[in-house]
Order: sequence, then structure tokens, then C-alpha cells
Amino acid sequence: MGVKADVDGTAARLRSRLVRALVRNGTLTDPAWRDAFLAVPRHVFLPRYFQQRGGRWEAVDATDEDWLTQVYADRVLVTQLDGDSSKWENARSNGPVRGAPTCSSSMPTIMAVMLEALMVKENQRVLEIGTGTGYNAALLCVRQGDHLVSTIDIDTSLAGPAAEHLAECGFHPTCAVMDGVNGYPPGAPYDRILCTCAVPRIPPAWLEQTRPGGVVVTTLSRPLGAGLVRITAGEGATGEGRVLADDGRFMPLRAPRAQEVRWPEPDAPGSTRTTTLPAGMISPTSAFEFFAGLELPGVHAAGAAQSVVLTHPDGSWARHETDVVVQSGPRRLWDEIEIAHDRWRALGEPRRARFGITVDGDSQELWLDDPAGQHRWPLP
Repeated sequence: MGVKADVDGTAARLRSRLVRALVRNGTLTDPAWRDAFLAVPRHVFLPRYFQQRGGRWEAVDATDEDWLTQVYADRVLVTQLDGDSSKWENARSNGPVRGAPTCSSSMPTIMAVMLEALMVKENQRVLEIGTGTGYNAALLCVRQGDHLVSTIDIDTSLAGPAAEHLAECGFHPTCAVMDGVNGYPPGAPYDRILCTCAVPRIPPAWLEQTRPGGVVVTTLSRPLGAGLVRITAGEGATGEGRVLADDGRFMPLRAPRAQEVRWPEPDAPGSTRTTTLPAGMISPTSAFEFFAGLELPGVHAAGAAQSVVLTHPDGSWARHETDVVVQSGPRRLWDEIEIAHDRWRALGEPRRARFGITVDGDSQELWLDDPAGQHRWPLP
């Protein structure tokens, strides 16, 4: 009992410090969400997680010295690899493992951004797609009340423990195992839908299950230029909205089934030339990256500020190091990046908040400034 009291006391202090930081940096502006973050013990939903070291993942739990400090840091904590919940036990018993993250507890900062973007009001019904650890559902329960919150996840191995942790904290929302693409018809219609995974296109079922005038908040999973969007629902599977100024990167809704990306070997030969455009122009921190993703759909990027590699499923690739570019395949991807950059500058270097989205069933497109304007890009 004494140990639990010590943990709870330390957690409360760390939680308060985290919330103060979120308020100071302007992320938490709504007092109701501030109170929710203060009320929900994140550590109950993260009894264990993975921590990356040297390219592998080591298993961490409540017996480790730094566990609680990391739980209340403003950081992503990975809780599952390769869709296999047994990998944590393997890493704990046999040492760090390799794998691709397939579930995590998102940074509290981006959670706060998305929750505030919902613009939820009293007595409004909310559907969360992607239960994950259950922590975000708990925040919604504090704000709205259990009876107005439904949360779904496709993975039984995640949904079960999440429901248990929610109940441990006194929360009893509707929890179900379902493919998030289909929404959750039994609880419809909703006033708000929040998806904490990323989708390449907006599933029509989400808008069909949202009351006209209701709001859907999610993340577009684009190889380049992912972004948070807020859409106001119309009649049926229609809606229109904006790309949010704050960036957000989430795991795909159907991870780990994403198409494998083929990268060139580090010394693969190709045509070589110099460039004045730095590699960092297509990093997630660059204002140009979102536009680059619109102009070069299907192109993936990996690297850092000084070096980047681009690749496309058609076999095209480009490798940028310092001021030298090597390219190969049917297209010259870095040439296309430079053309897109010139166009971006000619348009006034638009940042993501100038872009919007229109959805009419399976017809979906992003646009600049005006949905009826000339600058529009279809969502593939």
C-alpha cells in the first residue's frame, strides 16, 4: 500500500508539471481539457512500453527506475511492435528486439492539440477510433462522461487491456473491437469523431455517422507532408474542412499492413549533379514539406537535415548528400522536388494552414485557399 501511495504521489507531481508545461507553451488553452489531463493518471495506461536503444527496442516496466519519469514526459511511448503483443515479454526475457512500432501512446502535446481541435461541447457524443492504451479515451470520459464516449480498436490484444485500465480508473465508456474504417454504427450518429491513427483518405462511413455540422478530426497518412485535418460534416458522406497548422504524425490505421518501401543501396549508381536546395527542405520541420507531398504523391523520404533519400514504387529514387544528388529510375525525383519548390515559392510559400480538404464519398481532394480555386490535388 505504501509503495502504491508513493507512486501515486510522485505521478501526481509529475502530471502537474507536464500540464503546466502544456499550458505555458500554449497547447492547452481550454480549462476543461487542462483539468482532464490533471485528472487522468497516464501511468495506469502505460505499465510497460518499449524504449529504443541502438536501433533495437528494450522493454521497460514499473520496476525500472526511470519508468514514471518517462511516462510523464512529453514524448511518444511505443507499446507494441509488429502487431505482436508478445514481443514485450520476449524483449524483457531475452534482451532488446527489432521491430516496427504498431501501437503507441502519443505525445501529450499532440493529444492536447487534437482534443482541442474537436471543439467538443457539453452533452455531445464522441467516437474515438484507435483505442490504443485507453489513455485518450479516459481524457474524453472526464470531459464528456462515460455514457457519451465510444472507443474502438481493431486489435483485441490492445482493446482488452485498455478496457481494464479504463475500469481501474473508474471509466466505463463503450469499448468495442472493430475495424475503424467502418466507424461504429451502433453508437451513431456522433457529434464528434476523433481518429488517433492516420488514414490515406477519409473513410466515408465516418462522415455518414456524424451529424451534419459535426466534426471529424484525424491525420492524413501521406509519405510526404502528413497533416492533421478538421472536417465539418455535411449530409451523408460529405464534408469540408481545413488542414491544421499543427503537425501530427501517427501510425497508419491498418498497421502493420502498409506496402513495403524499397530503398536503394547506399552506393547505388545513378546520374549525379549538384543542387542548391538543401536536404532539410523536405524534412517534417520544413514549411515546404506539405506542398512537396501534394506535388509528388507516392514519394517516400528518409534521412536527416544533411542527407535524404527519396523513393517511389515505380523504381525511381534520389539520394541527396550535402550539395550532391544521385538519381536513377524512370523519373528524376530531385528534379521534381526543385520544380515543386519553385512553384511553392511562386504561390507565396503557403504553409499547411492555407490548405483545405473536400470530401464527397470517394471523391476527395486537397486545395489551396479556396475549394473552388485552381490549385487542387486529388487524394489518391
